[in-house]
Amino acid sequence: MDTAGRVRTLFEESARLKREAAPALAGPVAAAAALLADALRAGRKVLVCGNGGSAADAQHFAAELLNRFERERRALAAVALTTDSSTLTSVANDYDFGRVFARQVEGLGRAGDVLVAISTSGRSPNVNEAVRTAHARGLRVVALTGRDGGELAALLREGDVEIRVPSGSTARIQEVHILALHCLCDLLDHDLLAEEEGP
Repeated sequence: MDTAGRVRTLFEESARLKREAAPALAGPVAAAAALLADALRAGRKVLVCGNGGSAADAQHFAAELLNRFERERRALAAVALTTDSSTLTSVANDYDFGRVFARQVEGLGRAGDVLVAISTSGRSPNVNEAVRTAHARGLRVVALTGRDGGELAALLREGDVEIRVPSGSTARIQEVHILALHCLCDLLDHDLLAEEEGP
């Protein structure tokens, strides 16, 4: 196969997974958007974490909320827990890398806030520890996972939402995760704007 043919195949694989996942993920994405909207309307905030590509997705999502997505609206309270190098390195050095997100949830999270936890495998110790800390502090959780959901899926409680991509490919899971995050942004734009604009 030539390189252009390989590129076409990758596009087709990504598009096929998105089409096949849409019926299963539409409900959880809508439920997650409602959870986030309720928290933001109540003056709460969204904390977001993940590793590697999922860290980039966490930062992307927080930026879309805090700044804007596709429509003008008020800034939404969102913090990516992946960006403060001094905090990340001091927690990793003084405690353990597994605590880098949990420690921030402990300090920043308040009851009624929402933690968005992103892990393609569901097996990221630091993300899972953040979920445990979030529950202990009264936060709800939106988990973006893949494969079988891993330990992260097993940690979720009633009232949490899991958006699990039905794939074993990290790249394909990440591609659907960013689409799901953009769907959340779109739904929040329309939900919160509709409320602010009134009838």
